[in-house]
Amino acid sequence: MKLVVPTELYENESRVSITPDIIPSLIKMGFKVFVQSNAGLGSSYTDEDYKKSGAVISFKLNDLYSKADLVVKVQRPFKQKKTDEFKLLNNCSLITLLYEQKFKNEFSSLKKLNINVFALEKMPRISRAQSMDVLSSQSNLSGYKAVIDAASLFNKAFPLMMTSAGTVAPAKVLVIGAGVAGLQAIATAKRLGAVVSSFDVRASTKEQVESLGAKFVQVEEKGDSGETSAGYAKEMSASYKKKQAKLLEDSIAKTDIVITTALIPGKPAPKLITKKMVESMKVGSVIIDLASEFGGNCELTKHGETVNFKSKKIVGPQNLPASVSQDSSRLFAKNVINFLMNSCESGKFADFNWDDEVVKDTCVIRNLKK
Repeated sequence: MKLVVPTELYENESRVSITPDIIPSLIKMGFKVFVQSNAGLGSSYTDEDYKKSGAVISFKLNDLYSKADLVVKVQRPFKQKKTDEFKLLNNCSLITLLYEQKFKNEFSSLKKLNINVFALEKMPRISRAQSMDVLSSQSNLSGYKAVIDAASLFNKAFPLMMTSAGTVAPAKVLVIGAGVAGLQAIATAKRLGAVVSSFDVRASTKEQVESLGAKFVQVEEKGDSGETSAGYAKEMSASYKKKQAKLLEDSIAKTDIVITTALIPGKPAPKLITKKMVESMKVGSVIIDLASEFGGNCELTKHGETVNFKSKKIVGPQNLPASVSQDSSRLFAKNVINFLMNSCESGKFADFNWDDEVVKDTCVIRNLKK
């Protein structure tokens, strides 16, 4: 079977979907791996690295996609006047991050093709699928990088320092949302020496937050766990939101850096930080809004931009995992191979196991049937 690894064409995307270290495993599974020339260069993986691992390097897109059985991409297919990946997809399966509710035109175009499409963001939150969970692996790095970027923008030091010239007070960091990204942000900020607190609507996250040495900021609301049966945060009641706004307003006014990560699956990101709250922050404060791609948790966030508002910075990062692309690509590739291994029989891949929950949940288009 021919597995294809194209270069990612979207702006600010330097990741690659398959890294050289997992190609020997793919070959054992029965794949012949074709990689577009320089596809891994943005992640520091050269054509020579791929050749040594057993991949074939393709220099022309038409040759790369010709008779492909499986195409693995980080981002959805790309379309412009000079390059149209949609026209190259035929009689194959595509594995990618799709987000069909946001990118409706691309999803509509894919439905018209004779292909199967697996959207990795749909991976079910079950224990055996953890090793295939791309959102978790990429969010982990986003949480780390958000704190590093915040530290570089903040004009004070993070840790407490006792010097002969006086004492430097530690930075105060508030992390909103204690999912994968939020927990990693907490851990990173603690390692840098900050005083960290965290807010989440899910009461069950308190233990995780406190185990990392952070203070859990909580709205007292009886009888509501704040999460869905799948473990995601859910939309809260009007009375809860009122209490939440007051709690965040008080907390943010005392904070130097805010990292926001709050998302509700299938909906725009909840607006948790108002303009009034930003005004109450200290001069020089920084907000890194990891939910910016989905509308942002802060009222002033603009995706892909840094907004300067009354000497405070609100950052809507474009693609944080791509800023640590060597590691994020390696983890993405590992997630993909675990997903493929899930359908293997006796170590070989012939087709997807269509009766399996993981396959059924991630397959958003099934036009190709063998």
